[in-house]
Amino acid sequence: MHAPVEKPRLTSLAHGGGCGCKLAPAVLHDLLSEMPKAGPFANLLVGTETADDAAVWDLDGKTSIIATTDFFMPMVDDPETFGRIAATNAISDVYAMGGTPIFALAIVGMPIDKMDPADIRQILAGGAAICAQAGIPVAGGHSIDCPEPVYGLAVIGTCPTNQVKRNSVARPGDRLILTKGIGIGIYSAAIKKGQLSEAAYDEMIASTTQLNRIGSDLGADASVGALTDVTGFGILGHSLEMARGAGATIRLQLDALPLLTEAASLSQAGFVTGASHRNWKSYGDGVKQPADMPEWQRHLLTDPQTSGGLLVSVDAANAETLLARIRQAGYPRASIVGSVEAGAARVEVV
Repeated sequence: MHAPVEKPRLTSLAHGGGCGCKLAPAVLHDLLSEMPKAGPFANLLVGTETADDAAVWDLDGKTSIIATTDFFMPMVDDPETFGRIAATNAISDVYAMGGTPIFALAIVGMPIDKMDPADIRQILAGGAAICAQAGIPVAGGHSIDCPEPVYGLAVIGTCPTNQVKRNSVARPGDRLILTKGIGIGIYSAAIKKGQLSEAAYDEMIASTTQLNRIGSDLGADASVGALTDVTGFGILGHSLEMARGAGATIRLQLDALPLLTEAASLSQAGFVTGASHRNWKSYGDGVKQPADMPEWQRHLLTDPQTSGGLLVSVDAANAETLLARIRQAGYPRASIVGSVEAGAARVEVV
């Protein structure tokens, strides 16, 4: 009697996982450098000019449509969990513009000859479950036979035009709030080597499947300036995008950054992703850091976050009040992590 064939681990079917799959920032910038700009499309409020999270089209001066797409390869082996993480991450881009999602389309690429169809159904079910939590349907999509498993969503949302938030309008004097802990990429690297504890795994799943729905409320808050989500380029990369968009200095307080419980110890043990190295190579010249900062600590800052938190610039006078509101809304790790200062467009780590 033949022994049953053991299914391969989902993560073994992909060369990378989560937002660590993103192209390096320098490569992406080069590829987009010759893309046509808004040109005659006056209704295109947000396009490719500012490395923002989604495109925004003003319908009538009152309401805008937000459109985004995000997909990646698995960072966990459980199919349903992979689907939930990917969907949460994709929907986040709408929240990061201050909007509210209204429906999604699925993006599916699967190695049909290597995967059990039941597992593919679980991926789709996981994505649909998160969409249901967000109050939106998966209204369609597209699928292909693909060498590696890929899943994500195109998400459409709406927002009052005067409440659309961008990543490029941080104001000198603002404080910066980060709503989730850092260390997802480091945890993913530990998973690959079978070295992540059960408690840390549960912590990672709880973070990556928590919707950033607070972004819809932040859109309506006049004290909030810039808004973005922290994903594949790490806290340094997305802070630098904010700094360059505003033409200002972002000052990050290293000891104020919220970390996942085991992120520091795992980074010290060498559990980092290739994306962390690529990130630093791409944008390190735009960052000023302490001369004695150890490499493991820098890897926390360049660590690619999958379904990471929102980075919020807010008027200093309202920062503590907004922080309390965000924590009360279900983001207990939310912290004031820095400030926006007049100066060169760069990030300073202090």
